[in-house]
Amino acid sequence: MDYENASGSLKISTDVVASIAEYAVKEIEGVACLAPIVSNIGGWLLEKQTIRPISIQMNDGLVTIDIRLLVEPNAKIPALSRKLQEAVKEAVQNMTGIVVSQVNLYIAGVAVSPAKAAE
Repeated sequence: MDYENASGSLKISTDVVASIAEYAVKEIEGVACLAPIVSNIGGWLLEKQTIRPISIQMNDGLVTIDIRLLVEPNAKIPALSRKLQEAVKEAVQNMTGIVVSQVNLYIAGVAVSPAKAAE
């Protein structure tokens, strides 16, 4: 995102927006962790590719944020999702001035503690 004025210019990278979103997500109770996706696209790559847990798309001055995460076992997912969407949108807009059009959440799973998984 670029800003121009009489004093000069300002460029905000998508990595900065992703970092702000990550910080906002980690502050919300009920989130276990972000969930990167590991895939072997089409099976033709020798090495697996890791897709970042937060992706940012900027179009016409608006930003769309996609977040993949794991929730804690007792999380109320609909309420948690609303809280996450509001927190991420507010944090990004307040820190950057960029208008957030959507915050899309992908719940990749429920985090299980190692002790529970062994049972």
